[in-house]
Order: sequence, then C-alpha cells, then structure tokens
Amino acid sequence: MAVSASDMSPQALAALLSFYADSGIGELCEDAAIDRFEQSAALAQARAQSQQQRPTGAPSSSNGETTQRPLSSAPAERPRATAQPVTPAPQASQLTIPGEAAFEDARALAASAGSIPELRAALDGFTGCNLRHSAKTLVFADGNPEADVMFIGEAPGREEDIQGAPFVGRAGQLLDRMLAAIGLTRETAYITNMIPWRPPGNRTPAPHEIELCRPFIERHVALAAPKIVVMLGNVASKSLLGTDKGILSLRGTWMEYEAGGNRIPALPTLHPAYLLRNPAQKRLVWADLLSLQERIEQLRSG
Repeated sequence: MAVSASDMSPQALAALLSFYADSGIGELCEDAAIDRFEQSAALAQARAQSQQQRPTGAPSSSNGETTQRPLSSAPAERPRATAQPVTPAPQASQLTIPGEAAFEDARALAASAGSIPELRAALDGFTGCNLRHSAKTLVFADGNPEADVMFIGEAPGREEDIQGAPFVGRAGQLLDRMLAAIGLTRETAYITNMIPWRPPGNRTPAPHEIELCRPFIERHVALAAPKIVVMLGNVASKSLLGTDKGILSLRGTWMEYEAGGNRIPALPTLHPAYLLRNPAQKRLVWADLLSLQERIEQLRSG
C-alpha cells in the first residue's frame, strides 16, 4: 500500500526528507513510487490481448496494425529507405579525470604554502578538482592547529558541507564523545579530512580525487607538526600509509607517517560513520582509544 506525504506525521516526513538529503537526492518528482514491474506486466497483457483479437491470416506490421496486400499481381514497389537521424542513447554521467597539469598545479600550490592559513588560501584557489564545483563550501579543519593529536577523516558529508567544518554531523557528534572518553576536546585536538569538498551523495572519493588532494593534506600535516596522527577509516589510512590493507587489518596497530622530514606515530582506527552503521565494532575503537590515551600520557610525562 502506497503512503503519500499527507498520510505521514511531521516527524516521519522530516526523517524521510533527511534520509533523501543524505542520499544526495535534491528534488522529489513524485508523491509515491512508481511500480515499473506492474506497468510492464500491464503492457505485456495488453499486447497479448491485441494479438488474440487480430483476424486470422491478416498480416501485421511491426507496430501491431493490420495491413492490406495490393490487389495487383505485380510486385509492389518497395519504398526507398531514407536516412533518419539517430539520437544517441543518454550516457551515464562519468567522472572527468583531469590532466597531469592539474596534479602538478596541486603539488606546486601545496608546496608554496608556508603556513596553515596560506594552505587554506591555496585550496581556495585550486580549481583542478571536480568536487569543488558540486560542493557548497570548502571544509578545511577544526580545533587547535597546535594540538599534539591530529585526526584525519575521509571527506565532508552533508552537514559539514553546509556548515563548512569537519565532523559536525552525526559522525562528528560520535567523534566528540570518543574524544571526551580519553580527555580530549576540539580545543585540545586538531581535526581535518583527506578531501576538503563533499563528494556528491557522500560517495567514496575516486582515486584521482584522492591523488589531487594528497599534496594538500601532506602539507597540512607537515605544517601542523602534530606529535600523533590518528587516521579515521579506509581512505585516510590506506592513502597516507601507502598500503592496500583494509582498515580492519590496520586498526589498532601503531605505525609511522613521514611528514616534513619527521616521522610521526600514526594510529589507524575505524571511522565514526562506520561505527554508526556497525555499533558492535565500537569495542574495537575503544581499545584503540585506550592505546591512544596511553601514548598521549607518555608524551606529557616525557
């Protein structure tokens, strides 16, 4: 049974619209879903009935209409075929991969930044990444750039794109609770993402998008010079650590990340958004957080 918007409570309608927005749907075209299978079945049934009602022996054209044979015994002259314009079938939208010049531009702009504000300005002026043209805002960083611990996620979501700050949606609220559990806040930590622009529909960033943004995040880590880097999720962990291993294999294992000539202790762990979909995995992250807390205490005592 189809349910229209008028049959829903305001709370249910708001939840549904929020789900659509998070899925990247910006416009609603119908009040109810269209059952294409039912339409196809009805069309097939109509065609079958039409063929049953056709007189026996009457030839038919390709569109189902009966035709009459010419009365003359002479063969009918065949109409000449005329060329008709062919309309190409619509193609699915594809990602445009930029040329080498865009990658060189990204590396040059990132290297030219001598401070974090200059790096942000460089990203503002970089037009080589297709994501910036669909995103509303540049989502750069949040927290204290002089903090000992730097958290690097994947890419902004819908709320982050609206507010212009990383981790402010549901995943960000969970991250705040994770920080609080080990005595950290946004004033004592620094938070950013591999990708500063929201991918449409919150899709996973494409490999060329990650490579275009890599010089900027690498320069970001070098300029912030944190004592510890925490990589949240697959994209940040695999990209920055240069490995093909998945996050479930990497998480909880202390590694090293080289930035600006310094080797920084790095801890891969699960992304908060993943935990929202898989709450049972929070126990794994809790173990990682305890390991992080221990490393922070060692820094402060040493």
